[in-house]
Amino acid sequence: MFFIGCAMSQFFRDYINCYKSIIKLAFPLLLGQLGNIAVSFADNIMVGHYSTEALASASFVNNTFNVAIMAVLGFTYGLTPLIGAIFVRSDNDRIGRTVRLGLAINIVFTLIISALMVVFYFNLHRLGQPEHLLPLIRPYYLTVLAGMIFVSVFNVFSQWSFAIGRTGLPTWIVLAANGLNIIGNYILIYGHWGAPELGLLGAGFSTLGARILCAVVLALVFFKAPFAHKYLNGFRHSARKEGEIGQIISTGFPVSMQMTFETAAFSGAAIFAGWLGAISLAAFQIVVISGMFGFCIYYSLGAAMAIDVSHAAGKADNAGMRRYTWAGYHIMLVTMGLVCCLFLFFGDSIMGVFTDDTEVISLAVTLLVPMALYQAGDATQITFANALRGTSKVMPMLYIAFVSYIVVGLPVTWLMAFPAGMGLYGIVLSFSVCLMLAAVLYFIFFLRATRRRTAS
Repeated sequence: MFFIGCAMSQFFRDYINCYKSIIKLAFPLLLGQLGNIAVSFADNIMVGHYSTEALASASFVNNTFNVAIMAVLGFTYGLTPLIGAIFVRSDNDRIGRTVRLGLAINIVFTLIISALMVVFYFNLHRLGQPEHLLPLIRPYYLTVLAGMIFVSVFNVFSQWSFAIGRTGLPTWIVLAANGLNIIGNYILIYGHWGAPELGLLGAGFSTLGARILCAVVLALVFFKAPFAHKYLNGFRHSARKEGEIGQIISTGFPVSMQMTFETAAFSGAAIFAGWLGAISLAAFQIVVISGMFGFCIYYSLGAAMAIDVSHAAGKADNAGMRRYTWAGYHIMLVTMGLVCCLFLFFGDSIMGVFTDDTEVISLAVTLLVPMALYQAGDATQITFANALRGTSKVMPMLYIAFVSYIVVGLPVTWLMAFPAGMGLYGIVLSFSVCLMLAAVLYFIFFLRATRRRTAS
């Protein structure tokens, strides 16, 4: 017993500081993510109570655009480990220069993605969705498209803020904008306070306004706040050095594609759900937005862990990278267990919040078990994907995501939904397969990446 007690004492000495650091960094990120979830819940509750057709249309557009938005977000996420590694070396000019280059590259990338979404817009009628939903889908689609560039700008400055340890700054901006978004929804969806009743389109306008506000405010902080002045010289005057653009692209693009492929699997599932009818599509939206509660908590922890891993990587500290990763996974497992209990014990009440349509609620409630099951895969893949991102050895993420979500995930979803005859239940259950496959592969490549770094 003495030796066991000594081993446990050593274990906690090794990890307690890691736990503290991750939780400290994750807390403001978590507040921001919970704010996002609150807005998503509010959007879907307000739209769902407006009409089942509006909820189904929002499901299709949001799940379709999630692919594009995650591609844009993923590209910005490549900046975090780069700036984090520079930050521990106190090279302020290079940080400013990296922000400038990252901003330019991400804006170009976002414009390319937006152009692809314009092409997609002109082919909406070919995707087999209920015909009567298209008049609702099209204008809402355009409002989401208009906000893409502001999402990119905000997240470039957010990654800078996260990497220098100021994780609370973007969070408070998002929370304030989200509060205004909810008020805008109330006014524009239902036509309160003398505003026109715009329904789903009103929700789109409100979200667009919030995204513009976030981008403008955080950009102003970068250029005007006293603590950021030391980065402005590098942003404005520091000359680009050979290889820096390639480094930003090679770090951001694999993360972007990883998130694109993952989200594409869920968006493809939304299209499959639409083939089952408007009721199935609305129920699918309720399940996805409820599942996002878990995802946003896991993401906050994973992003915080990636910052600590990037700082250890900047010091070539292999043991530190692994220690922070395992500490993050310990916290992640506890959190995942609590989220699963929430869904299993209170899921029926959660489903009923989004709509008055009893048929939609009844179908959504049948999906609680597969929704809880895929939380384990989601929490694990987020942990090791972010650990790999923190090392900057991110190229394997592209291949892992493509195999897990596109080569395996989408066919499995289709097979379980239609040939196996499991319908919407099979669609949600299939998420466990691709998420856990990705989790195992990220874990393997993280171990390889840290070994290679030590060997070098």
